[in-house]
Amino acid sequence: MSYLDNILFAILLVVGFGFFTASVKKIIRNINLGVDVDRKDNPKARWKNMALIALGQSKMVRRPVAGILHIFVYVGFIIINIELLEIIIDGLAGTHRIFAPYLGVVYDVLIASFEILAILVIFAVTVFWLRRNFIRLKRFIHSDLKGFPKSDANYILYFETVLMILFLLMNASDLHLQNVPGAVFHKAGAFPVSQFIAPIFNGLSNELVVLLFEIFWWLHIAGILVFMNYLYFSKHLHILLAFPNTYFANLKPEGQFDNLESVTKEVKLMMDPNADPFAAAPADENAVLSKFGASDVQDLNWVQLLNAYTCTECGRCTSSCPANQTGKKLSPRKIMMDTRDRLTEVGKNIDANKGVFVPDNKTLLNDYITPEELWACTSCNACVEECPVNISPLSIIMDMRRYLVMEQSAAPMSLNAMMTNIENNGAPWQYSQQDRLNWKNEN
Repeated sequence: MSYLDNILFAILLVVGFGFFTASVKKIIRNINLGVDVDRKDNPKARWKNMALIALGQSKMVRRPVAGILHIFVYVGFIIINIELLEIIIDGLAGTHRIFAPYLGVVYDVLIASFEILAILVIFAVTVFWLRRNFIRLKRFIHSDLKGFPKSDANYILYFETVLMILFLLMNASDLHLQNVPGAVFHKAGAFPVSQFIAPIFNGLSNELVVLLFEIFWWLHIAGILVFMNYLYFSKHLHILLAFPNTYFANLKPEGQFDNLESVTKEVKLMMDPNADPFAAAPADENAVLSKFGASDVQDLNWVQLLNAYTCTECGRCTSSCPANQTGKKLSPRKIMMDTRDRLTEVGKNIDANKGVFVPDNKTLLNDYITPEELWACTSCNACVEECPVNISPLSIIMDMRRYLVMEQSAAPMSLNAMMTNIENNGAPWQYSQQDRLNWKNEN
């Protein structure tokens, strides 16, 4: 590579990583719009969760076919990109396979394993494409997966296939140039796959093969940088966020809900006849009183917003949801996608107004998620159990239900009747307390 090539490569890196850094900052800012919640307890259990679920893919393999194929893509794509470090150094310094002389046989093993993994990635991606577009599994053609989300999945599959093919073509042209008389490139690496591709360059001039190698090399690194920046717009953010998401996931038993601090304060005031009702009010007269439940993304906690960005849109949650299976409108996947869409909209609002959110007369509740969807949930935790990266759509559903009940008194009639009975009779049934045990005398 010439000095001009080195400079152009440096500019490409700065631009690529610059845009990526800006996107990461936006994601962190948007997540921090959520209410603070403490998830620093029990670090040992949290590290274990991250190791088993995010790194070890333990929940993915519960569905063996998809799980094993995902491991091929996951391991292959991550490990092959270790080579990115060598490409960056070669691009900046004008060297060629700079690690080869220092690693020796280890380098040969690494390159060989990269090539085998590349073939496994291409195989797995092909099966995934067939499952989505030919076999058309139900969870991939569900009504909540349409428009960009549906296309996004295919874009990613095409991207990964092209990157792997470019990687193998780059290696094949490299191998050809290592074996030609005069050895344009020095001997480096073992190529169990590209050795079968290299013959396509036979009969071409060395100058042309060098040009082709450089084209493959530039397209490969540029493709990786483009893919990296595409993550911000894609469901494939889970490549990065699965690790913090599983670390900060709720460790409490499934089905155990948090008490609202605002409700606890109200109950304490009611139970203490000597309490000052104005003592719970904020000291700042301009401060906003805490809200019961959530109507928009700013009312959710930051872990729930992290969940929304981490969602893989795989549909395992929806395919396991009993409400969805019986024809109800609820789709846990849609809950997460809607939350992310609204959060993205709020982020754009902040960007457009110089760091300040200007009310847009829209909320997550009603404009994105309807009460009908929320009340269809049986709170069975199937969606939480099935999620391969420990996302909890149920926590968002319950917080929005709380808002409907406690802020808008908009619960279904059956629920209102139950709460009235509890208030008046101390039980969900319409019997006085004196008659609650009469059933035992009926037989």
